Amino acid sequence: VLPSKPLGSGFQINFAKTARQNCLFNRGYEYMNLQNLAPISELYVSYESAQKLKLDAADLTSWDLTPRQICDLELLMNGGFTPLKGFLSEADYLSVLEDMRLADGSLWPMPITLDVPETFAQGLTLGQDIALRDQEGVILATMTVTDNWTPDKAHEAKLVFGADDSTHPAVNYLHQQAGAVYLGGPVIGIQQPVHYDFRGRRDTPNELRAYFRKLGWRKVVAFQTRNPLHRAHQELTFRAAKEAQANLLIHPVVGMTKPGDVDHFTRVRCYEAVLDKYPQSTTAMSLLNLAMRMAGPREAVWHALIRKNHGCTHFIIGRDHAGPGKNAQGEDFYGPYDAQQLFRKYQDEIGIEMVDFKHMVYVQERAQYEPADEVVGDVTVLNISGTELRRRLSEGLEIPEWFSFPEVVDQLRLSKPQRSKQGFTVFFTGLSGSGKSTIANALMVKLMEMGGRPVTLLDGDIVRKNLSSELGFSKEHRDLNIRRIGYVASEITKNGGIAICAPIAPYHTTRRAVREDVEAFGAFIEVHIATSLEECERRDRKGLYKLAREGKIKEFTGISDPYEIPEAPELRLSTENEEVDNCAHQVILKLESLGLIAG
Repeated sequence: VLPSKPLGSGFQINFAKTARQNCLFNRGYEYMNLQNLAPISELYVSYESAQKLKLDAADLTSWDLTPRQICDLELLMNGGFTPLKGFLSEADYLSVLEDMRLADGSLWPMPITLDVPETFAQGLTLGQDIALRDQEGVILATMTVTDNWTPDKAHEAKLVFGADDSTHPAVNYLHQQAGAVYLGGPVIGIQQPVHYDFRGRRDTPNELRAYFRKLGWRKVVAFQTRNPLHRAHQELTFRAAKEAQANLLIHPVVGMTKPGDVDHFTRVRCYEAVLDKYPQSTTAMSLLNLAMRMAGPREAVWHALIRKNHGCTHFIIGRDHAGPGKNAQGEDFYGPYDAQQLFRKYQDEIGIEMVDFKHMVYVQERAQYEPADEVVGDVTVLNISGTELRRRLSEGLEIPEWFSFPEVVDQLRLSKPQRSKQGFTVFFTGLSGSGKSTIANALMVKLMEMGGRPVTLLDGDIVRKNLSSELGFSKEHRDLNIRRIGYVASEITKNGGIAICAPIAPYHTTRRAVREDVEAFGAFIEVHIATSLEECERRDRKGLYKLAREGKIKEFTGISDPYEIPEAPELRLSTENEEVDNCAHQVILKLESLGLIAG
C-alpha cells in the first residue's frame, strides 16, 4: 500500500512550527537507519487511487463515524496503531481480551472495534466494502467487512477495565452509547480527518520520526497528559528527561478524554503558554488525537506502543496512569502503581523504556518539588488536589505560584470563570404531576428578577411539542427526547446562560449522560421532586394516570414503566404540604450555597 498525500497534492509537508522552521520532509526521501526512526506503514492509498475511491464510494453503504471512531480511524490510517491494519476481527478481539495479544501473538492490549447498531449490521454481508465517513459525510476510508458479531460487553468490561462497573466512563460508554454489534476488517485510508484547530501542532507518526531524525534525536522521552501543565508536571518532565538522558516530547491527548476534563482548546493554550519554560533545543510538543479509555494498566501499555510508533524511545508512567477515579464502592479502580507494574512485565516486548515517577509534592522549606515518598526531615509539604484547584478557580481564589504558572492560571480563568459568572443547568426530575413545571416556572421568574444572565425554561411538555413532536413514548424515544433537552441545555450553559429543565427523565443512565454533557461547560444541579405516586395520582389534572390505570396509555411512568429514583441529587424536594414559592426558594438557596448566584 502506497502512502497518500493527505495534506495536499504536493509531496512536501511543511511543519511550520516553533523550533521547526524550514523543516521539510519529502516522502520519497530515504531515512537513515536510526533506532525507532525508520518510516512505519500507513494505510493510505496513493493520491490518484484516493480520488478514484472517492468516486466509487458513492455506491457503497456508508457508516457515519462517531467522534471516538474518528479518533481510532485516524491512528489506524497514519500508523499510530501499528501493527493493526484495520478494526479488529472477532478472533483478534477475543485474543486481546484474554491475553492482551492479537491472534498472531503481537502485543496489543486494547480492543479497537467498529461498533454499530444491530439494524445497520443486519444489512451487511461478509466481504462487503463500506464507506467510513465523518459526521459531515466526508469519506475518510473504506473497510472490507470480514467479521460481524455481537460481543459480550460485560465480559469485555471485566477483562479490559477490571469490572463491569458503569461508574467507569468507558464501561458506561460501552453499555449506553456503543452500538450492539461489532464489525471488523481491514481499512483503506483515503484522507485524514480535517482539524481546523492547532494544525501546526498535529503530527503523524512519520512526521514526528522525520522531525526527530532531522534534529538527530536518537533518544526521546514522551510525556502523556490530559491535564494542564503545572509546576509539578514541569519538574517531573525535567527529571524524566535527565534520568533518560533524552530529549523531551510533550505529547498531550486532544481526542476524547474523561468527562469533566478541561477542554483541549484550553489545555493546548496552557501548554503553549509555558513552552518557553523548557529548553527549546531539547523539547518539542505535538498533539495526539487519541480517544482515551481510562483503562489504567492496560492503557499504559497501549500508550507506550503508540509512542513507540511515533518514534519515542522512553515513556513516562506516573502515579495512577490513565485512572478513571473511584468505582461504585468509592475505591480507586486501579492501584496507584499498577500501571508501572504491568508495563515492566512487557517492557522488553514493547520496545520502549519506562521512566517511572511517583507523586510530586512541594516542600516549602526547600522551595522545590520532590517525590512524595522521598521527602525527608521535619518539613512542610504542600499540595493542591484537582478538586481543590477547581474550587479555587470557581470561587475566584488565589492559585499560588508554587503550584502553577501565572500564564496557565490566566488561561484556566478565561475558560472557567468563577461560578457566579458561569452558565449552569437546573434539571428537575420527577413523576408526572409532581410539580416540576410549576416550581421550574417559579424559579425562572425569580432568576429573571435577579438579572445578570439569560434564563431559558425547557419544560417537558413544551419540548415535546416543539422539539420532539415526532417521538413516541418508548424507552428509546424517551431517552432521545431527554438527550435533546440535555444538548440544548449544554449549549445554553456553554454560552453563559441558565437552563431550567423540567422533564420526567425516568432513567438514571440518561440523566447521567445529560449531566456529563452539561458539566463539560458548567454546573449541573439535579433536583428530584420526590412527590409520592399517590399524591401525583390524586392531583392528575390531565387525567393521564386514570387512562394509564385503564390500560389506555402504554408505558406510563410510575404505572407501567419504572421511575428510577435519583440516588444523590443536589437537592430533593417534596411538594406535598409545601408552597410553590418555598420550593423555588430552596432551589435559590442551593444555588447560592454553590456560588452560582450572589447571596
